[in-house]
Amino acid sequence: MPDRPHALSQEWRNLTFMHWEVEPEKIAPYIPEGLELDLFEGKAYVGVIPFQMRNVRPRFLPPVPGISTFPEFNIRTYVKKNGKAGVLFLTLEAQSRITCWHAPKAYGLPYRYSKCKLNFADGKFLWKSKSKRDGLSLEGECKLTGSLRGAKKDTLEYFLFERYSLYTEHNGKLHMAYTLHEPWTFQDGEVTIADNSLTESYDLGIDVLNPQYVHASFGVYVLTWPIEEVSG
Repeated sequence: MPDRPHALSQEWRNLTFMHWEVEPEKIAPYIPEGLELDLFEGKAYVGVIPFQMRNVRPRFLPPVPGISTFPEFNIRTYVKKNGKAGVLFLTLEAQSRITCWHAPKAYGLPYRYSKCKLNFADGKFLWKSKSKRDGLSLEGECKLTGSLRGAKKDTLEYFLFERYSLYTEHNGKLHMAYTLHEPWTFQDGEVTIADNSLTESYDLGIDVLNPQYVHASFGVYVLTWPIEEVSG
């Protein structure tokens, strides 16, 4: 992690991780120049993750009721630069007007305002989002199954979960930001997806209603650092 202080603290809670194998040439058009797709055993992956951002706040400040907690649904893939693995977001759908206004300007993150719901009941995560701009949506549920575990090194789960940086293009230049949290604990999940026009809109050549890998987690406490320009 950087020597300088972190900028934000937050919690990522009640997450459903859905992943698909995707042909590298299908995801390549969404990768900024200078970044390289990160592959696991020669395969690229795209993830769709509905979850709740909770108690998002600047360092040393308290959370603000009605502002600091909100649902967020993102689509991401896995990239690297100079050997450092990270996450690249294709979109971040969130029910937070402040975040959707501030994050693109300050970080270059592709936030869009959507009406979102996320609940946990009867052993299931229930989620629904619909974009205010174009009506694209994601709706479904995830039943939690199996026992809690962590990811073992050199496995696909470790590749997908244990990432502590993100990349973004901001003002025409490539940037990276660090994130810090405890290693993930998760369990298997079974999803039923009623609508996924959100992912379908990216034309990735995948069956958007049937992810190949599903995991669920109650989440982690997270520290994040400001973006910094990446050279080389």
